[in-house]
Amino acid sequence: MTTEKNEGVFSGLTVLAFCWAIVGPLTMKFFADNGATVIRVETSKRPCTLRSSGPYKDNVPSLNKGAYFNYYNSNIYSLTLNMEMPEAMDIARRLAVECDLFMENYTPGNMEKWGLDYETLKKERPDIIMLRQNGYGSWGPYHRMPAFGMVLVPIAGLPNYIGWPGREPLPIGVSAYTDCISPRFATAALIAALDHRDKTGEGQLLDLSQFETAIYFVAPGVLDYAANGREPERMGNASEYAAPHGAYQCTGDDRWCTIAVFNDEEWEILCREMGKQELATDPRFDTLLNRKKNEDELNGILSEWTSGQTPEEIMEKLQTAGVSAGVVKNTADMYVDPQLNARGMYWKMDHPEMGEFTHLGPSFRMSETPAQPYRPSPLLGEHTQYICSELLGMSDEEFVNLMAQGVFE
Repeated sequence: MTTEKNEGVFSGLTVLAFCWAIVGPLTMKFFADNGATVIRVETSKRPCTLRSSGPYKDNVPSLNKGAYFNYYNSNIYSLTLNMEMPEAMDIARRLAVECDLFMENYTPGNMEKWGLDYETLKKERPDIIMLRQNGYGSWGPYHRMPAFGMVLVPIAGLPNYIGWPGREPLPIGVSAYTDCISPRFATAALIAALDHRDKTGEGQLLDLSQFETAIYFVAPGVLDYAANGREPERMGNASEYAAPHGAYQCTGDDRWCTIAVFNDEEWEILCREMGKQELATDPRFDTLLNRKKNEDELNGILSEWTSGQTPEEIMEKLQTAGVSAGVVKNTADMYVDPQLNARGMYWKMDHPEMGEFTHLGPSFRMSETPAQPYRPSPLLGEHTQYICSELLGMSDEEFVNLMAQGVFE
């Protein structure tokens, strides 16, 4: 068991979290990586879907070997509680009022059932800050509906923007897209609430809807419909404001490079780099409007040019010249990417059951108080006794009795 204390801007802050899938851990990780003591409540009776999702280390299914779970949960403590038992509910309540922040992203109704709703908790801890990060928020006609990323993404309209003209909408590749959007809003809200409490002594309830955070990512389409009654059209890789604008196949197995040209000056540069200067003044392509009219023919010319080169060669050549271009990287590329590794995006730590494992590092760096990898992702219930004894002052006798009753399952 690893209980090493980490230092950071949130040192001394304690967080209790009932969470599921990715959205909860990603929110908590921001605080855990920067010094907070973050306690995640779990149960073997209904393990988090990420614990029971592959890929698994050595392809052996195990609640402690799921790569998905371990990638997102470093620096976090795991406490197992069987919330069907009154004793477990009491322990959770005692912890909640001891902690500075209480976060949950279950379907509304669960916290109320367990006596962990905001109105109940603030009677014992008036300055408690509680974040409810549910799929649709804690009120409204949808609020009782269970939600996962693969449901929230389409109900927020994102697939309507993805696909080819005249064909069906396509799902986002990482279907739990909202799980990665929502934590950015949640962390900002929690920091604002902490600042407010520091100034006034007042806690508050933060009610966040993952559905609503996703709407920010389709704002142009919503605005267009509100102003003009016009639905967006799927455009494949095209853009209204650029041509060429697409992904072009290169030499190698499934290797591609994106190229985006937004004005005539960039088009002239691209023509020069292709060795086809005559295309810059060709009436089919000499303006953005003409390039858009003849886009299929234009894409064919670019594909012919890119097919004999590696994507890295094209990216370096065009970026050096001043044209936007980028390699379409696969997972193997990302894992060894020199930029990501130089900035410490991947944290490699020794996991008790997985050996050396790569955890997710921070997406920004603070010069004076950088985030640090202190603990690998926890085994299920790894820190239960530590939390009960150190944070709640529970005696060994009480702990053993509760364990025998099945409270810590």
